[in-house]
Amino acid sequence: MRAGIGIVVVGVLVWVAVSLGTALANPMLGNSLVARGAEWVRQNGGGAVVRWIENEWYRHHAPKVGGKPPSGAIKRPTEQSIAASAGGVPHLAAPTPIAPFAKPAIAGEGDWSPAGRLVDGVPAVYETTLRPDAIHTSYVVGVAWMDTKLLRATLYSGSQIPGGGPYPHTAPILPSAARTLVAAFNAGFLMSTANGGYYTDHKTVIPLRTGAASFVVYANGSATVGAWGKTVTMTPSVVSVRQNLDLLVENGKPVPGLNATTTTRWGATLGNAVYVWRSGLGVTSDGALVYVGGPGLNITDLANILARAGCVRAMELDINTTWVNLSTYKPATPNGQASGANGTELLPQMSGTPARYFQSWWVRDFITMSAMPPRH
Repeated sequence: MRAGIGIVVVGVLVWVAVSLGTALANPMLGNSLVARGAEWVRQNGGGAVVRWIENEWYRHHAPKVGGKPPSGAIKRPTEQSIAASAGGVPHLAAPTPIAPFAKPAIAGEGDWSPAGRLVDGVPAVYETTLRPDAIHTSYVVGVAWMDTKLLRATLYSGSQIPGGGPYPHTAPILPSAARTLVAAFNAGFLMSTANGGYYTDHKTVIPLRTGAASFVVYANGSATVGAWGKTVTMTPSVVSVRQNLDLLVENGKPVPGLNATTTTRWGATLGNAVYVWRSGLGVTSDGALVYVGGPGLNITDLANILARAGCVRAMELDINTTWVNLSTYKPATPNGQASGANGTELLPQMSGTPARYFQSWWVRDFITMSAMPPRH
């Protein structure tokens, strides 16, 4: 009897050692051993324990009220004028500055600078930084504006998100695609919590939900954000649809009824915290895509920033530190290959580094913005 119990105990300990060891070595579960260990516990029935620990941590680490951001966190704008080689290339007008939420404004707050490689001699991405509200003034979020006349979007799919596959576009980004890559950013929630569907490459992976906030890519590489069945619908030119929750911004304004204190409708954040790392994506009236990501954001802050950046419609993408990431790439030569070595994160403290999308272990979906083919 004792020998049998001993065998069972040893078997359990071996399983725990192998399973936990595998989890701790898996970068897809987080960027630290603590995060990976917590995810392993959560996946193996210990979600209540993890939530208690996270809640206790958050209770003692609530977002700081007041204060100043670290020196240099607000980027000063760089020269935006481009040589005459840009003449004649169809592109959108550069974005206008975003009015800061916190007063007095810090020099450079809300002002744009070009980022990433040029496309036909023209900046295709502009970035800025600003504080998310007038209360938590030591936090800084990043905003990226992307010119959809110069850039084509591609939805990359993963074996974890949305699951299934194989897919024509999946990590790692191949060298052929890296030669035109300008920016890449993580997409949305696990599909089990996205309250929406997923369509790509003529295949409905998960049924699309009417009314869901949707990122839509068309055959010509253009992309937009809208409510499925209302502002965006299925047509022969639709290549990909990634849904995530409901719209945050509609008709240029945050949608009615947003609750800054909710911890469930807009995703299970770390420790059910309200103010956490969040990201969102929207479209402006002239078709530019706008990405917002950073720390200390509640859902109304995210919506307010997207609207103030000019979005007529916008959606939440992802939450929590590990998953909020946008990187731009600027190789030494115009047609050089993008890589982690020449990538820059929108915010220096963003998790994952610009190399994450070039790794075969990256099994979540993400979006790339690449240079349109030359038109002259």
